[in-house]
This record gives sequence, structure tokens and C-alpha cells, in this order.
Amino acid sequence: MRGRELRDPAATGAPAGAPVLEIRGVTKSYGDHPVLRGIDLAVGEHQAFALIGASGSGKSTLLRCIDLLEEIDDGDIFLDGEPITVPGMNPVPVRRRLGLVFQSFNLFPHLRVIDNVTLGATRAQKVPAAEARRAALELLTRFGLESRAREYPDKLSGGQQQRVAIARAMLTRPRALLLDEVTSALDPELVGDVLDLIRELKAEGMTMILATHEMSFARDVADQICFLEDGRIIEQGTPEQILTEPREPATQRFLSRLLHANRL
Repeated sequence: MRGRELRDPAATGAPAGAPVLEIRGVTKSYGDHPVLRGIDLAVGEHQAFALIGASGSGKSTLLRCIDLLEEIDDGDIFLDGEPITVPGMNPVPVRRRLGLVFQSFNLFPHLRVIDNVTLGATRAQKVPAAEARRAALELLTRFGLESRAREYPDKLSGGQQQRVAIARAMLTRPRALLLDEVTSALDPELVGDVLDLIRELKAEGMTMILATHEMSFARDVADQICFLEDGRIIEQGTPEQILTEPREPATQRFLSRLLHANRL
């Protein structure tokens, strides 16, 4: 995969040692309801950060703000040291450098798999069609989906659809992958294949932020875990520290409830 749009993610010109993503004091409200209350986070090269917390804690909103799908109220977000939340920022070049995968796949049912993977790159990001198609077929082959390239999404299992969505996000070799509860809409028997794919991408050095309820997966993949409650990062640390010896009472309560629910 060559060309200006499908560049090597290391070729960014970012200062040595600078975080790939840095979030400073980000706030976001919907009307009178605050959803993010001063988020600070710095994700370094090749790191994986897992966001955990109850539904409504702000995990998905934070990912959408990073991808500029939501406008923040205050604070700053930097990608490779460049501010991306300044007024008037064009989101298209930013999204070329980020890959967002939703929990509900968001595939177009009337388009074949290959066209779902290439559409955003060719339409919004102006990647030449032939180049995008070559890159898409490489990814689909790698993800075990080459034989499905001409199928429509409704012919695929949920796990296969989610792998197509990840292929779409990876098409332009993003600097960071943003994963929003990517297994929550899957039947339990389909979860493993998707998690294995994400493990593979992490092992290859992909920088990522993932919102997840899969604690064992977070333990395996994440370099850091951030526990969110009511729009704040209550506690951040290594998987061993957060999941084994959480310091904050709120983190302890959350993990205890989760453990109890899993036993039922």
C-alpha cells in the first residue's frame, strides 16, 4: 500500500517522544448535562489505553470527540503534537489519521464488502480508487475475508461484519485506532475472533484507545487502563494495578459489581 494517503504511520514529523494523542482538560455537555468533565490523557506511540466504566460514564463520547464527530466545549486535543480542536478545523484530514470503529458496525447494507471498506477513503479522503481497492483486498485477505469481498453485509456473521469495519478503519494506515465497545453487539461465540484480531494489531504496534467491558481482554492488551465515572477519569494505571489492587473506592465498587454480574 503506497501513496500519499496510505503513508507509513511513522512518517508524521511528530517530535520524538511526543504522545500520538494528548487530551487536555476536555469538557463536553449535551444541553445542561455534562458528559466529560475535564479529561486529561496522553497516549504514546504503540500504546493501548483501555477505557472502562459503566454505560454513560463518557467513554464513547470521548472517542467521538477525538475523531471530531462531537465538538468539545473546552480543552484541547492534540494529534502528533498538532491541535485538532481549534475553531474552524477541517475534520477530514484529521480523520485520515484516525480510525474509529463503532460497536454497531455501521456498514452500508446496499454496498458490497469491498465497497464498504473503500467508500470513505475514496469519497471523503480522495484516495485513488484503484489504490484503495488494492489496499482493501490486502486487508480483507489478512483478516480472512477475501472470499467475502463481493458479498453484502447481511450475508456475514456479526464477527465478520466487525472485522470488515476494522478493515475500513485500517485502510489509510491510521496513527491511532479508536475502538468503541466493538464486541458488545456480538453473540458470545463471535467475540473471540474480533478480540484476536485486535490483539494482533496491538502486537504489531498499533496505537489504540478502546472502550470495553471485557476486563480479561483489557488485561491482556492494554498498557494502561482508565476508569471513568460521571465524565471523569477516576483512576489510571497498569492493568495489574487497576484490576487487582484498585486504589479508588469508585473503581473497587465498579469492578465488584462487574464480577458479581459475571457470576450470575
